[in-house]
Amino acid sequence: MNEQALQTYLNLKIPQSVALAAQVEQISSDKLMMSAPLEPNINHRDSVFGGSASSIAILCAWAFLHSKLKGLGINTTLVIQKNTMSYDAPILGRFNAEASLAAGQNWDKFLKILSRRGKARIEVQSQLTYQDAPAGLLIGSFVAVNNK
Repeated sequence: MNEQALQTYLNLKIPQSVALAAQVEQISSDKLMMSAPLEPNINHRDSVFGGSASSIAILCAWAFLHSKLKGLGINTTLVIQKNTMSYDAPILGRFNAEASLAAGQNWDKFLKILSRRGKARIEVQSQLTYQDAPAGLLIGSFVAVNNK
């Protein structure tokens, strides 16, 4: 799945991605990067609203897993089970989210469990950056269930 195909999918299937103006920037086998502008995500302090920051971090993490699974031809229902979010610095303009597997996660083991049990869980991290500096971090646990 390339960037444009994923962007089209998100815009059609997850309307909040349009409202947030989240843009898929780059997809590779080990990470996915998105960006978003300040304007639709602004709060009363002229910085990014925490709910928007969290939403974009979750969206990026979800999109990362979705694109990896679709790239392998695996059709699942993919949902977030739980997450933690830290807000480390104010975001005052366009910012990025970069999702990858969280430390200690094993993609091959995840796929094996998904194949064998029809359901598997994996943790993804989504690092927010503003002006090339860390601004927030999401650690999310996602569950994939095979669609038959």
